[in-house]
Amino acid sequence: MESRIDHEISHGKKLRREGAEVIWNWSTPAGKIRADKRADLLSITGKISATDSVLEIGCGTGLFTRLVYQKTKAKITATDLSEDLLEEAREKFPAGNFIRDDAMNMQFGNESFDVVIGSSILHHLSLKKSAEEIYRVLKPGGRMVFAEPNMLNPQIFIQKNIPFIKKWMGDSPDETAIVRWKYKKLLEQTGFTNVSIFPYDFLHPVTPKFLIPAVDGIGRMIEKVPLLREIAGSVIIYAEK
Repeated sequence: MESRIDHEISHGKKLRREGAEVIWNWSTPAGKIRADKRADLLSITGKISATDSVLEIGCGTGLFTRLVYQKTKAKITATDLSEDLLEEAREKFPAGNFIRDDAMNMQFGNESFDVVIGSSILHHLSLKKSAEEIYRVLKPGGRMVFAEPNMLNPQIFIQKNIPFIKKWMGDSPDETAIVRWKYKKLLEQTGFTNVSIFPYDFLHPVTPKFLIPAVDGIGRMIEKVPLLREIAGSVIIYAEK
């Protein structure tokens, strides 16, 4: 039986072959706006500065490695399990420091980094094991900040829980999504403090270009409305060691 690692390596080959950023919807006009906003939120929420040593897990093609670096100038060590995706990352960002590593069994020593970041990676992993590893490699007072799919979003709920739709949408077999109050409890049990998880993102990546300003504006208002905001497409996760 194939393991989670086998699934992710196979998935990386498929993404490399068929176009990862196209499959992930980061290449559309709305997708590019979403990516820039996500990089802003990671950088600002994580309080990342140029003096921080940053670890990015699940960097994929290096899209957010590049964007976060452009916004912060921090020293980023970026890792992924897929050598195929790392090859693309190195091609697109030759100045980056890309290393093959398993986020659930990291090669780095205890208390190595000021910040650990990631975009749409935790939901591929064992949430408990990855939280323990992130906690281990963070320095005392260090921060973690991630952007992940929100299980309460209707499309994501269907996509992550109906196998043939999951496959059709290009997901790997082990993917899930984040239920924010459950994950907050897990992080606190792991030892993290000041845990904050908030939903955001109502701009769908296939939104036509001419509708983006209106849809984005309405979405930003809904993000501030209790209950309605809970069905946003993504969550931002922040916690401190």
